Amino acid sequence: MNKVINFLILKFIPLIPISIVRKFSGRYVAGDNKDTAINVVKELNKQGFSATIDILGEHVATIEKATHITQDYLQLFNILNENKLDCNISIKPSHIGLDLGVDTFTQNANSLLYKAKEYDNFLRIDMESSKVTDTTINYVKSKSEDTKHVGTVFQAYLHRTLNDIQSLSSPTINYRLCKGIYKEDESIAIQDRKAINTNFIEILKKGFELGHFIGIATHDLLLLEDIYSLIEAKNIPTSQFEFQVLYGVPMGGWLEKHLKNNYQVRVYVPFGPEWYDYSIRRLQENPNIAHYVLGNLFKR
Repeated sequence: MNKVINFLILKFIPLIPISIVRKFSGRYVAGDNKDTAINVVKELNKQGFSATIDILGEHVATIEKATHITQDYLQLFNILNENKLDCNISIKPSHIGLDLGVDTFTQNANSLLYKAKEYDNFLRIDMESSKVTDTTINYVKSKSEDTKHVGTVFQAYLHRTLNDIQSLSSPTINYRLCKGIYKEDESIAIQDRKAINTNFIEILKKGFELGHFIGIATHDLLLLEDIYSLIEAKNIPTSQFEFQVLYGVPMGGWLEKHLKNNYQVRVYVPFGPEWYDYSIRRLQENPNIAHYVLGNLFKR
């Protein structure tokens, strides 16, 4: 019965009025401009959390738009430095022009990396679909001398990921490890949740053995238990990892547990005018919250 209810909820989500979604979005999105986002980062820092900030959006269609987004990110680096905030920046390759060509992406990414180095900050090149996996990894590999300032993301559901991390030449590489959210064919991606979790642990174990710094990004509570067991069994130093979470997503007490263990936690803080699509995805991923939102809507 619950599966049927959840299915119906997912069908209704696109029909929720934008005004209702906007009220809900405040839980997951740090506003639609940089000022509100910076205020959220400041508050997170006060609570003991690090942050990474991201302007929502992807797949820009013009060089002018890609340049504009790059300039926005450069300004964010300036603001973070001026305010001495514990926050780095995450970008999607297609948001700064990868769809327009590798040269456009590389030029814009280099500008951001130069600014990250200037302020001794960090630039995270997020991973999108498998169509750009090689391009993304190759860019980071080409900056192997700058691993203190740039890193990427690896997805545990891809069959290739274990080999990818073993091919990294720099032992000081910094990457986020997540499960992966894009719809991929079973020929290149694991489809079963338990099998993905098993691969996640194998990748994490190998990364620790290689001395990599890993941002452990998952909200799967069962997987977190296995991750804790691995960290404790291998006596992994806290200097080799951090936990990364999405802003506003419930963690069932794990955030407090991370801090109690003196584990660093970095919160992914998205913001921007393209908040609607992101909020809808969060609703679709959490039918319990969607049920609450829809229930209150029909009471009106």
